[in-house]
Amino acid sequence: MLNQSILVGRIAREPEVRETESGNKVTNITLAVQRSYKNIDGEYDTDFISCVLWKGIAESTAEYCKKGDLIGIRGRIQTRIVEYPEDIKRQIMEVVAERVTFLSSKKQNN
Repeated sequence: MLNQSILVGRIAREPEVRETESGNKVTNITLAVQRSYKNIDGEYDTDFISCVLWKGIAESTAEYCKKGDLIGIRGRIQTRIVEYPEDIKRQIMEVVAERVTFLSSKKQNN
């Protein structure tokens, strides 16, 4: 069986690194990926895909990338159940990045 995804798109919001209770670094980003075909109006639609980056990948992406930068992600798709108040459960699908390639970025100045 194979679970592998390759995405190329633009970061839709600024990446921010958080630390889990166990001390691992994590960044959640949304990647805007344009479809390869035009819709009925002659325009390209865009999918916004949730991606999770862990440890060194999370830190380097937050350091070197910003909203609007073009990146490539190779990873796997995972689903998880999130429970909300009043016993509401939602299934979330996201891509867990195994490799990130910076296709257009500049180191941020402090």
